[in-house]
Amino acid sequence: MLVTREDVLHCARLAALSLEESEIEPLRKDMEQLLSFAKRLDELDLGGSEPVMHTVEPRLRRREDVAVPGLTQSEALANAPEQDRGCFVVPKIL
Repeated sequence: MLVTREDVLHCARLAALSLEESEIEPLRKDMEQLLSFAKRLDELDLGGSEPVMHTVEPRLRRREDVAVPGLTQSEALANAPEQDRGCFVVPKIL
């Protein structure tokens, strides 16, 4: 795929990059090579392939979302170093 100098400068503006004059041509060649490689991927026959969500099967096992009883207020405050009217007392930050 043909990449012009203007394409490189446009991409640089979008990425908020300032390029030196000596950097433009090497970047143009790199972009051209990268896009031609990506274009070659279009030639692959993927007709019999299933869509893939993950390349590696996730190991995270999910559990049922079941409501379970939590702590009562007195149980939650049982180990609090300081409490006031049923609330935790913490040091002031500001």
